Amino acid sequence: MKIGTQSLSRIALGACLAMSSLSTAWNVQAAVNVDDVDIAVKAAMKAFNIPGIAIGVVENGKVVMAKGYGVTHLETQAPVNENTLFGIASNSKAFTATALAMLVDEGKLNWDDKVIQHLPEFQLADPYVTREMTIRDLLSHRSGLGLGAGDLMIWPDTNKSMKDILAGLKYLKPVSSFRTQYAYNNLMFVTAGEVVARVSGKPWAEFIETRILAPLKMNNSHAGFSRIPKTNKNFATGHVPYEGKLHPFFVDYLEDFQGAGAIASSAKDMSQWLLTQLSHGVAPSGERIFTEEQQQQLWQPHIMRTVSQRDFESTKRHFVGYGLGFAMEDYFGLKKLGHGGGILGMVSHVAIIPEKQLGVVILSNQQAYPALAAIANEVFEDALKLEDRDWVSELSTSYKEKKQKAYSALLPKPIDVAQASLPTEFYTGTLKSDWYGDVVIEELDKTLRIDFTHTPLLKGMLQHRSGHTFLVKWDQPLLEAEAFITFEVDENQKVTGAKMRSVNNDITDFSFDFHDLDLKAK
Repeated sequence: MKIGTQSLSRIALGACLAMSSLSTAWNVQAAVNVDDVDIAVKAAMKAFNIPGIAIGVVENGKVVMAKGYGVTHLETQAPVNENTLFGIASNSKAFTATALAMLVDEGKLNWDDKVIQHLPEFQLADPYVTREMTIRDLLSHRSGLGLGAGDLMIWPDTNKSMKDILAGLKYLKPVSSFRTQYAYNNLMFVTAGEVVARVSGKPWAEFIETRILAPLKMNNSHAGFSRIPKTNKNFATGHVPYEGKLHPFFVDYLEDFQGAGAIASSAKDMSQWLLTQLSHGVAPSGERIFTEEQQQQLWQPHIMRTVSQRDFESTKRHFVGYGLGFAMEDYFGLKKLGHGGGILGMVSHVAIIPEKQLGVVILSNQQAYPALAAIANEVFEDALKLEDRDWVSELSTSYKEKKQKAYSALLPKPIDVAQASLPTEFYTGTLKSDWYGDVVIEELDKTLRIDFTHTPLLKGMLQHRSGHTFLVKWDQPLLEAEAFITFEVDENQKVTGAKMRSVNNDITDFSFDFHDLDLKAK
């Protein structure tokens, strides 16, 4: 812990971030030191500049902590409590995998069923992969597609349907051989959500709510922001740090991600999810939701990842793998499972140590993910009798150093006298990506503009850099997704296509996969 040199008053965030602890349950027999956790949360909020956090901790079959801290929105100042809804983002993936496990239990599918058995229209670029891709493959990030490939079909919010998304998959180019490399991919989980719908006869959201959330008494949770009752105003808004200040920035909790990231939940409700996972599929009510046999499938590695020396030195991590909707690693000699989730301005963290019947969920309305990892480490420190460390200080220092390095690498401002190689009107027209669709370049008031026609947030201006390359400055700077676009021009000085890439991958979220676009002039 090692935060004791600061008094509680010094690390408190003040009245503007008042802490709510309504309906908190305590288990006096727990090894988790809730006082230390409380201090760590407040320290993390201060160190990482976080408006609001909610945390749930379970141990030995009981909820030992369910609390809210700070505010849901800097302007409204509404307090966070244990029932405040956050977008859990990619922690939704475990729910989708569990839904499929339930269907396996019911004999309606098998993990090694081919995807085309249930989605005949499913098609990837490689006919062999299309034919051989299984349900297990969808859930373990081993498709051969690259990190975040195709995410621009669902992020930021688009008008594309499930039919559109499935039709676009065949145009995404693989970056590795099938089943050989781990590469995180959301669209395979979106596809898995559609498998749930086809096999069960219920839309993914309805299945999640009626077959999982309801039996677990996760009564405040919903499988999509639009499904939250209009009367419920107790939800968090994300906050993006930009130019030294926090800016509230609302997004719909990844509604388009469906099976990959759409669920809205709270610390109290997610504690029920942790208890069910730790009891091998038995809900707190005593109802069995899925079998232990299927949980073994969810919790065993199906693809491995490389472990850095820094990871080993930090938590004695020897391996990192991915199961079915769950990441896994060894943590000071124990198996740890869980996942992270991220939206612009909002992150979530789930960590489970089955051998100790211990689990934690942390939800935040600011995107500094290491803050959540630091709090989770503090939860485990006393429970596992680990070396006393100031995780908040360690991770905040490294996080700030990394951010400072990333921002210092940004480009200088364009030179005012720079001129395009061709008159601006030569670059206007419609470009098309086979998997995304139309991207329009037009001239308005002597300025080149870009419009991703399926994505309202992706509209901006082009600033010339050199040759046929321009810098894309989005109208919404909080996206932090500046990109280059380089036009391809033939011998007749006619634009035939364009390539794009992010300016700084350490700042821009990987779901802005501009590099996967292959834009051709229409």
